[in-house]
Amino acid sequence: MSDTLNRIETRLTEALAPVSLHIDDESALHAGHAGARDGGGHYRVDIVSAAFAGKNTVARHRMIYAALGDLMPRAIHALAIRASAPEEL
Repeated sequence: MSDTLNRIETRLTEALAPVSLHIDDESALHAGHAGARDGGGHYRVDIVSAAFAGKNTVARHRMIYAALGDLMPRAIHALAIRASAPEEL
């Protein structure tokens, strides 16, 4: 697992105590892209957390971006998010 993947996992786990967390590094699919050339990776996050209960999509994404903080936009150039509360599964 790459350093950035570890950092994403650690930060999301500490901030949101997920029931489920899956992170895919899709950077190889974007080779040559401007953000990739500058070192930023492309990631897909699928996270289930009770912290998302009663929150809309925008609020959930803001919680994730807040947890990742300074990783955006240098280490993470693009982030696809699927965030759910446990009762939505």
